Amino acid sequence: QVQLVESGGGLVQAGGSLRLSCAASGRTLSHYDMGWFRQAPGKERGFVAAISWSGHTTYYADSVEGRFTISRDNAKNTVYLQMNILETEDTAVYYCAVKTSGIGGVAYYHSHHYDYWGQGTQVTVSS
Repeated sequence: QVQLVESGGGLVQAGGSLRLSCAASGRTLSHYDMGWFRQAPGKERGFVAAISWSGHTTYYADSVEGRFTISRDNAKNTVYLQMNILETEDTAVYYCAVKTSGIGGVAYYHSHHYDYWGQGTQVTVSS
């Protein structure tokens, strides 16, 4: 069983930056692909970014490409999401999860290929 804990959320002005962390316990993450998703009020949970187990391959939603960077430190069993040039539309609860199924790049974008979700961390971007 894997437990994931997200942290680093908060209130920031538009144009600012935040760095989210996703720390795992119970199992090493070094063999797993990982993803970040977000859910805004009244909206479905949506894909943000994903990273392969090695860190060599990353995927991004079009809305965050060029502003967000996903990375990982397998020695620390932690995945990060650096968020720059934040926009009010980025306001949401951000979740990390372990990708446990699916083959091919398309699978990274869909939440049903992920398990072991964290509790989420709130990101609020003010104008």
